[in-house]
Amino acid sequence: MSLPMRFSSLFLLNTGICLTTALAAAAGGKEPHYPVATLAPALRENAHAVIRTEEETLLVKSAGRTVRTVRRATTVLDEAGANWATQLVYYDQLSSVSYLRGTVYDAEGQAVRQLRASDVKDYGLSDGFSLATDARGRVADLRQPSYPYTVSFEYEVVSDNSLFYTTWQPQSDEQLAVEQASFRVLTPASLPLRFQERHLPKGVAVAHSQQGDLQVYQWELTALPAQEEEPYGPPLSEMVPAVATAPTTFEVQGHRGSLTSWQDLGLWNYELNTGRDVLPEAVQARVAALVKDAPDERTRIRRVYDMLQSSTRYVSVQLGLGGWQTIPATNVSNTGYGDCKALSNYCMALLKAAGVQSYCALVRADEPDIRTDFPSNQFNHVVLCVPLTKAAKRDTVWLECTSQNTALGYMGSFTGNRHALLLTPGGGQIVCTPRYGAAENRRERRADVYLDAQGSATAMLHTRRTGLEQDQFSQLLHGLDPAQQKKRIAESLPLSNFSISKFALTDDAKAAIPTINETLGLTLPQFGTPSGRRVFVVPNLLSRLPAVSAPVGERQTDIWLASAFSHADTVRIHVPAGFQTESIPAPVKLTTAFGTYSTQMQTLPDGTLQYVRSLHMPRTRFPRTEYPAYVEFRRKINAADKAQLVLVKTES
Repeated sequence: MSLPMRFSSLFLLNTGICLTTALAAAAGGKEPHYPVATLAPALRENAHAVIRTEEETLLVKSAGRTVRTVRRATTVLDEAGANWATQLVYYDQLSSVSYLRGTVYDAEGQAVRQLRASDVKDYGLSDGFSLATDARGRVADLRQPSYPYTVSFEYEVVSDNSLFYTTWQPQSDEQLAVEQASFRVLTPASLPLRFQERHLPKGVAVAHSQQGDLQVYQWELTALPAQEEEPYGPPLSEMVPAVATAPTTFEVQGHRGSLTSWQDLGLWNYELNTGRDVLPEAVQARVAALVKDAPDERTRIRRVYDMLQSSTRYVSVQLGLGGWQTIPATNVSNTGYGDCKALSNYCMALLKAAGVQSYCALVRADEPDIRTDFPSNQFNHVVLCVPLTKAAKRDTVWLECTSQNTALGYMGSFTGNRHALLLTPGGGQIVCTPRYGAAENRRERRADVYLDAQGSATAMLHTRRTGLEQDQFSQLLHGLDPAQQKKRIAESLPLSNFSISKFALTDDAKAAIPTINETLGLTLPQFGTPSGRRVFVVPNLLSRLPAVSAPVGERQTDIWLASAFSHADTVRIHVPAGFQTESIPAPVKLTTAFGTYSTQMQTLPDGTLQYVRSLHMPRTRFPRTEYPAYVEFRRKINAADKAQLVLVKTES
């Protein structure tokens, strides 16, 4: 499920809308609330909206129940900040709401409108593949046609799911400033709070006190200017203040657990699903026959994985505890479908029948990696981990059980290069999923370009992509028909005038790492630029890396190069009869901490011109002071990628 950035933090809601006496009095316009004129100029700078006040409280009633109250007033400065005049609230069978209130104030701070039932729409939050889900959301909409104005929302939520506590991050969007925000947690001494402070301003720390029988933890932030993600910088969550919280003890629908360590969380998940991996006898017999002549452990795993992929499909069932407890393997065997938990559990059961031990693993997929130093439920996906215990060389095979076409052992960009929580009988263990660096993420292209005297050309290209470089193309191959594939490829080419004469995508099932091969025939009416007796040609056909802009003012964040890759291009230009080379680009070689780059052009014995380009980039991080050097590195690559050769017509 993908939602707009403003809605990425979901708030729980279940019942109706209440309007308070205080809000009604404010509607009379006798006392201004949040007049825009009182905003400090520094908070308006580079901001589309400003949180005037946010007061959030989490009350821990017991190990299985929490009450969360939020009061937030936000001044919307322009149309780009209008999402802050809406509120998406999530609810399900484990949550209920006490009230929701809302009011709009004009620029002078006078109340002009209150939240009405017609301002709120209720939606089922279907993700497009769930067979059954109790997830629903209500969107309260108080957007106004003219700016600026201020919107206030208040609500109280009761939750019977204490596995998740709040992560407080009031500055949750770019171009959002914060005037004042506070966060309180009240919890019994028998249920002490676990928390982690992140990027708090100097001098800001928790205030710890006691209120009756409750321990009180409180944080307050003021005057936070708007932030903006910088090119090749970290995500916003690495820049803005936040406090993550988690329970020590929790309970979900009668299932109690401890969350003081990764081992505890893994043990709760493991025990919740114990005994749900039983297979029908007929299926066990089928597996035994399937692997009886398998020569080794890896072959047994491959055969079982092929069986899983050919007989199941991903359909999510999320009802109550179904977010954590799997459908039994027998059900998956009978129906042929399941969610990530169910399919991983089913594959684990199939492997067990084949004599192979495996373990389910929790992972945060398609998002930044978990914080391993703060044990808490940070996961959204389940995969399967298979240690090779009988192989000559110890190894681990990872299986993505929700896909019908993902290669054995491949995690890709979805779940690779991150940490996972292995669920074992002894509890949870933090482990690493497969890492994909420049050696695995390769793109190798060979092109033959046949040029005519007018500068037009035809080209035949063969491209081999491996690892993360092939992920997007694998989705095209397995998700679209050839005509749609060709259309997507055409839209991605950095060419202004061309047509495709030949096209094919294939995968290489025998490759050690997933590989996609592409064959592409192109007609290029304006590949070269004629001028009198000369034709000017850029030999770099498709691999031009753009330059990056220098920062306006001082850069604030580190340089994050998140994707490692290796590109190699060989372009052979077949010169038309009656032409010879007048000049070719000088060779370039750049060796830096950011990566290495080289180009070279030479004339082959048959008169063909051969252009060779290579670019290797690591996955790494540099201090912000290195950004000017990185800008220069990219500028030099961009200039070299656009370098021209000159052909001249010989005298007759």
